Amino acid sequence: MTSQLGAPCPFLAGPMIEKPQHFVGREAELDYITSRIMGIGSSSINVVGKQGMGKSSLLYRFCQTYEQRVENPRRFIVIYLNLQESHCRRENAFYLAAARQLLNHPLVKAKPELMRPWKNIKFLDRQSFSGAIGEWKRQGLFPVLCLDDFEALFRYPKHFNDGFFDNLRFLINSNILRLVVASHRKLDFYQRRYKLTSSFLNGFEQVLPLGELTEEEAWELVSLPERMGAKAALSTEEQHLAREWGGGHPFLLQLAASLLWEAHQQGLDVSWAQAKFEQVARRIPKPLWKIPPYLDEFVRSYGSVGMVILLVLFGIGVLHQTQVFGLLQK
Repeated sequence: MTSQLGAPCPFLAGPMIEKPQHFVGREAELDYITSRIMGIGSSSINVVGKQGMGKSSLLYRFCQTYEQRVENPRRFIVIYLNLQESHCRRENAFYLAAARQLLNHPLVKAKPELMRPWKNIKFLDRQSFSGAIGEWKRQGLFPVLCLDDFEALFRYPKHFNDGFFDNLRFLINSNILRLVVASHRKLDFYQRRYKLTSSFLNGFEQVLPLGELTEEEAWELVSLPERMGAKAALSTEEQHLAREWGGGHPFLLQLAASLLWEAHQQGLDVSWAQAKFEQVARRIPKPLWKIPPYLDEFVRSYGSVGMVILLVLFGIGVLHQTQVFGLLQK
């Protein structure tokens, strides 16, 4: 979105954030990934978070900034792959997509000897891919794959089976490959759900839960682009409204701020922005633990047992949502 004066909207709700000026916070998470992936005793990481928490943006930001975060960045090649995309639906296609990204890295382009292990990449299979990155290890180079939407692979069990996952585990254990895997649930959940036996899916000791933004990060977001020395796009009142609507949820904050900005630019009432916000926000699943403040008294009075009973009655259709809220507010 662009205003009538041509100033771009600093808020981005929806797609993965690629431009640094739109990315806010998550420094603790980025430092965690860096230390675990590239530090002594390196290990792979499972980033876990619900829809809208910014997993894709975090992985992409890590790819953008890892060279500034480590002492010897030339030992690593970090790439991002979205496994939802159509070119990752078969095992060989996965290797090809990863190889193309790796070979497109400036460090590889500058060193012809790094290209030699990758002969006939169009015909890569499990063995040739493993052999090529194994040769890189012998040359002191470590590829790091940031794999987004990892659960997409489980839709194609004929291509991504226990053998595929076992090979990834072998490459990790041999310190040939390092992974940052983003998923909605921990990987061992998918192991149980799809009845897989590979130790890859329950072998991630490092799990990074991605939750809401901190208070400081949330205020920094709604005050964009103030951190870059420019005037905040939203007024103080609009910033507080964005915080009230979006809380600390990254997507909802971006959505609230972008709609308030658009309403201001077009001379529309705040009620227009709120209606638009609620229309989208109601499609975002809220975790059961995020209950309104007025439920605190109920929880203290009746305990978790009472809460569970109400949720069960609601779940089986005995009580409607309005009835549940009515009981809770008494």
